[in-house]
Amino acid sequence: MPAGPRQLTEQELAVDPLVAARLLLGCVLRSTTPEGVVAVRVVEVEAYRGGDDPASHCYRGRTPRNDVMFGPAGRLYVYFVYGMHFCANVVSLTDGVPGAVLLRAGEVVEGVDLARRRRPAARNDAELAKGPARLTGVLGLDRAHNGVDLTDPDSPVKLLAGEPVTDVRTGPRVGVAVAVDVPWRFWVDSPAVSTYRRGTRRTRVVVPPER
Repeated sequence: MPAGPRQLTEQELAVDPLVAARLLLGCVLRSTTPEGVVAVRVVEVEAYRGGDDPASHCYRGRTPRNDVMFGPAGRLYVYFVYGMHFCANVVSLTDGVPGAVLLRAGEVVEGVDLARRRRPAARNDAELAKGPARLTGVLGLDRAHNGVDLTDPDSPVKLLAGEPVTDVRTGPRVGVAVAVDVPWRFWVDSPAVSTYRRGTRRTRVVVPPER
């Protein structure tokens, strides 16, 4: 039988978040829970750095909440927001240097029936993982998955290489209150890409080059 999709490695993900963001587009995040398996093809992401990115959770340094974001690369950084939703990020850069990529949206490619049960309000399949909270919801991810190693073959959540994408679009990040004009959101053409909502404040940020 042909081999299935390979898992991404820690070395591949230990790169600048701007590089990791493009790498993640088209990849598949596959989550196994007692309820079953759901996998999504990643179609939209946002990059976040550390001390030079005021929109990052690590801008003011290391805390118990953001500790996972400091590496190693390939870990899942899950946090609770607005008192009701979980968001998931793939940690990048090298161990001790903070950086991560927020998974904003995906297309369900496996376990669609379970995904529909988890997201009964979705009007169609394109809306199942359209947005970061919906994506974590259909995958069954919560605080217990914070720190999970996506590169471990025995992990319940795996990051699998997908078909390379070429037509990548960029624009401002969604809903942040600072650094609202930094074009660190990346997406591909898909009905599952989330709706753009501009932040409310402007902060001038010198955008470093992609490394």
